[in-house]
Amino acid sequence: MDGQTIQILIAMVLYMAVVIVIGLVYAKRANQSSENYFLGGRSLGPWVTALSAEASDMSGWLLMGLPGVAYWCGLADAAWTAIGLAIGTYFNWLIVSKRLRRYSIRANNAITLPDFFSNRFREKKKVIMSLSALFILVFFTVYAASCFVTCGKLFSTLFGTSYESMMIVGAVFVLVYTLLGGFLAESASDFMQGVVMIVALTVIVVISTVSAGGMGAVLENAKSIPGFFEFFGLATPSLNEAGEQIVKAGAPVFGAASEYGILQICSMLAWGLGYFGMPQVLLRFMAIRKEEELKSSRRIAMIWVLISLAVAVFIGIVGRELYPTVHLTKGSAENIFITLATSSLPPILAGFVMAGILAATISSSDSYLLIASSAVAKNIYQGIFKKDASDKKVMTVSRITLLVIALLAMVIAWDKDSVIFNIVSFAWAGFGATFGPIMLFSLFWKRTNRAGAIAGMVSGAAMVFIWKLGISQLGGVFGIYELLPAFIFSSICIVVVSLLTAPPSKEIVEDFESIQ
Repeated sequence: MDGQTIQILIAMVLYMAVVIVIGLVYAKRANQSSENYFLGGRSLGPWVTALSAEASDMSGWLLMGLPGVAYWCGLADAAWTAIGLAIGTYFNWLIVSKRLRRYSIRANNAITLPDFFSNRFREKKKVIMSLSALFILVFFTVYAASCFVTCGKLFSTLFGTSYESMMIVGAVFVLVYTLLGGFLAESASDFMQGVVMIVALTVIVVISTVSAGGMGAVLENAKSIPGFFEFFGLATPSLNEAGEQIVKAGAPVFGAASEYGILQICSMLAWGLGYFGMPQVLLRFMAIRKEEELKSSRRIAMIWVLISLAVAVFIGIVGRELYPTVHLTKGSAENIFITLATSSLPPILAGFVMAGILAATISSSDSYLLIASSAVAKNIYQGIFKKDASDKKVMTVSRITLLVIALLAMVIAWDKDSVIFNIVSFAWAGFGATFGPIMLFSLFWKRTNRAGAIAGMVSGAAMVFIWKLGISQLGGVFGIYELLPAFIFSSICIVVVSLLTAPPSKEIVEDFESIQ
């Protein structure tokens, strides 16, 4: 290990130490009750609510996955995805946040998403609670795997060690941290990590643009590649038999640009629908200390999101100018942020920028692990099998579940050729289609009943798998991102089944009307 690598390592260790201290500081308070551990006692301020929601949501794919897409095939895919996410973020904060905060208290002070759905429909047999917990467990295990892939790629690229060993090291660190402090520690550190992420992105894009000869040089290079710098076209890297981009005379080879039509645009914009079903974001709405502070949080969140997404996309564009032949596969392209940081900054500063990737990964994976474990411990163990279980037993079960989920996620993440963007897109679709429609109908349509809720959740989750693994293989119009058809299908099932079955009870209607 050379001197440069040691300096990078020192900076990252210092960062990790700060994160662990935060966990220790909040550990005592978190362990006072399950409400504190899982929802922070509804005590988050507007800044922490906003930045922790967005940092936990964006994860390592913001610094690696999204720049990798822009580096590999140009502006269109990355930009339309970013636009969809920005629109989804805004409307989620605008129309869902206040109503969910208010309704979660009315619904017997629900502290998890399965709690809310189950209490919203006054369940006696906890079918909705069980299904919600199960789907959260499945999709968050996949999500956590994407974070572990990020850790593995980051550390193995930096230190020249095996991907598998570095993935395990990153997973263990995240696991230990989450076990310590629960939701409060997670939210407090996510606030810090949100700041680190946006600073890291901005610093790298500014320095890299200067190194490339200025904005003009970057744009000139991007426009010289067919379809690379277009909103309605897509660059097509020419690949050899090994799946690597062909290089001739020191330059990467591209084929003719692909057309980018309305179907592909709708497919990428559909990412925005996912926000309505994202547990890690929705829980922040429930956890803020005052409903009135959600307006300030929305403004903070939108500024952070717009800057971060725009800069992340542009990093991929700049990377093509500076290092056109360094990353010759789609999976390797996701390392362009690391390449730019280590090449353009002094080692100690590069280490802190690398901490930005680590920050993104930690801020997401701790959320995923905590929410998934709470679904099992709070909603399945205590909600169904052991209703008189003490808070201490619930948190013990939660920590055991954390270990199991982390192990499963490591198994999924074992393949070093995994593409972060692809893993995230599937889990995002799963949550968006499973919980998004029923969240909107639960909050805004009085006629929604328990049968409709069950039908919507099951149909949405099932359609994600059916479309992704089966229908999409037909290509053409069926190649659209699975979230869009699954979201629509779930919504139709909710409406049809609700109308064909008995209306909700008087008590449920009174609950709904009381939170208007």
